[in-house]
Amino acid sequence: MDSITGTDLATLSGFGNEFATEAIPGALPQGRNSPQRPAHGLYAEQFSATAFTVPRRENRRTWLYRIRPSANHPPYAKIDRGRFGGPLGTPNPNRLRWNPPPLPDAPTDFVAGLTTMAANAEGAYGVGVSVHVYAANRSMQRVFWNADGEMLIVPQQGRLLLSTELGRLLVAPNEIAVIPRGIRFRVELPDGAARGYVCENHGATFRLPDLGPIGANGLANPRDFLTPVAWFEDCDAPTEVVQKFLGELWATTLDHSPLDVVAWHGNCAPYKYDLANFMAIGTVSFDHPDPSIFTVLTAPTETPGRANCDFVIFPPRWMVAEDTFRPPWFHRNIMNECMGLVGGVYDGKAEGFLPGGLSLHGLMSAHGPDKPTTERAMAAELAPHKIAGTLAFMFETNQVLMPSRHAMGCAELQSGYDAVWNGLGKMFAT
Repeated sequence: MDSITGTDLATLSGFGNEFATEAIPGALPQGRNSPQRPAHGLYAEQFSATAFTVPRRENRRTWLYRIRPSANHPPYAKIDRGRFGGPLGTPNPNRLRWNPPPLPDAPTDFVAGLTTMAANAEGAYGVGVSVHVYAANRSMQRVFWNADGEMLIVPQQGRLLLSTELGRLLVAPNEIAVIPRGIRFRVELPDGAARGYVCENHGATFRLPDLGPIGANGLANPRDFLTPVAWFEDCDAPTEVVQKFLGELWATTLDHSPLDVVAWHGNCAPYKYDLANFMAIGTVSFDHPDPSIFTVLTAPTETPGRANCDFVIFPPRWMVAEDTFRPPWFHRNIMNECMGLVGGVYDGKAEGFLPGGLSLHGLMSAHGPDKPTTERAMAAELAPHKIAGTLAFMFETNQVLMPSRHAMGCAELQSGYDAVWNGLGKMFAT
């Protein structure tokens, strides 16, 4: 099964619902999950992303009907992890910003091209996030899976074809994809070189935020999330499989492709979302709303309203507020903000924050618009205008993000970032 058409890529999902799909008619059992002899000589296997006994509304599991069980593999052996994963970095209270990582010259696939920039927990603890960037120029010839967390992928340059156990997703810049913890997948590069961001969520799974007084509609709507239809590889060639386990990489070689699920049903699957479908909510009177109003996905903690990770975007939108400082205001925050830019210019900075770049504003660090943006906003004639041609985003987490050793020593680190606020002098007058 090596061809792909538009209908192979994804089906309208409705976020968090139960789905059922089969690549061969009759492969999906009816009325039971694990029949004595599944059709077509398949094996039944349950994939659980949560504990068996969590409340039903939190339970994420999928039944797979595959050519060989996942248990059929030799031992894994540790391999070089490159700049992906590893021990936590050193805490740093400074405001930090990086230029985009360069695209590689040597052949580099998605896994080899992953670089950990910041993290606040290791996968063993079931909390926290790790933030990575990727830069790759070669499609994967191997298969990867992550035991440490689910992966939220934000392409910035070049499309990614994600071939997973449960089907395939074609993901472009201005879209996102989420791969559940433990799902095997391969990343192919249909456009050649690719670059982007990954948020590795070690805590509770991402879900849609509650809407509260917004009501029934707004922000990201469930109907716009897409999951793959069943697709499989019946391939008996040797295949390297790499897993991330407690920050290290381990590999084994199978005599077949592990992407051999012929049918599946459940509520835990990879999914994609087009960020152009986000219904932005903003003020139509005065003042600037908190950035939480732009939350696409959230991974909650046991404290209501305090997220292990929020994925927040700043999309094209109209600005109409009267007598208001329209850019993001100066602030200090108990949360920790790691920002990226997919394209265009972020409305909080005049220059220096580039597509593919990254910034980190930690716990209670003071930040906000730079001097040119501040002066322009304070002098602007406040007619309605649209912020267009841009897409910035933020991974926001309740725990301090510690930059990695590589992030603090790489050439992309901007040594003069603090200077963007220079010249914001005294204007006080009595």
